[in-house]
Amino acid sequence: MNMVQILQTSPLFAGTKEDEIAQLLHCLEERTSDFARDRAIIEEGDYTGELGIVLKGRVHITRHDFWGNRSLVTEVGVGESFAEALACTMLPSEVSVIAAEQSTILFLNIHKVITSCESGCVFHHTLIENMVRLLSQRNLDLLKKIDHLTKRSTRDKLLSYLNSESKRQQNRTFTIPFDRQQLADYLCVERSAMSTELSRMQADGLVEYQRREFTLHHEEF
Repeated sequence: MNMVQILQTSPLFAGTKEDEIAQLLHCLEERTSDFARDRAIIEEGDYTGELGIVLKGRVHITRHDFWGNRSLVTEVGVGESFAEALACTMLPSEVSVIAAEQSTILFLNIHKVITSCESGCVFHHTLIENMVRLLSQRNLDLLKKIDHLTKRSTRDKLLSYLNSESKRQQNRTFTIPFDRQQLADYLCVERSAMSTELSRMQADGLVEYQRREFTLHHEEF
């Protein structure tokens, strides 16, 4: 797919046509950059006035504490965006955005995104409405993650997350976007303890899994 076709899959451009997106990109001062794997796109403490959309690859949004422990906030894939709230607030970033693999990122001027252009085109109004929905969804996603993390045990955190993914994908068998280390970082648990708990859950008949594919069996789900 070319860039415009990818953007048609993005929630930010929902409801806009190819020719409308082409016009919008010029208005939004678009630029693209390539990033090698593990290269920082945004580092903690950085300021930015742009949001990013992944055109190729994957990026991880991470946070490090004072002692250097890393937690994975989320993964962003092709067609998905990041740094919307950061760009709107113009405050220093409290997270890092890292290329999880070779990635191409489209950057858009946030001021141009959230304000109507001089021509007052209808599809720019649609873009602004989409931005409001997108930020609202980010808040809901954050609440969902908080719900996982507030569970007391590693098993409860895993079940909460896997249950959420099963419902989101509307299937008892589903694929998660994380490898084992990334899943441990996302749930803020120690990897070896998490792996041990997954083995126990499989022995107890709660789940079956192979790499990133999981099947839930407990009748609760």
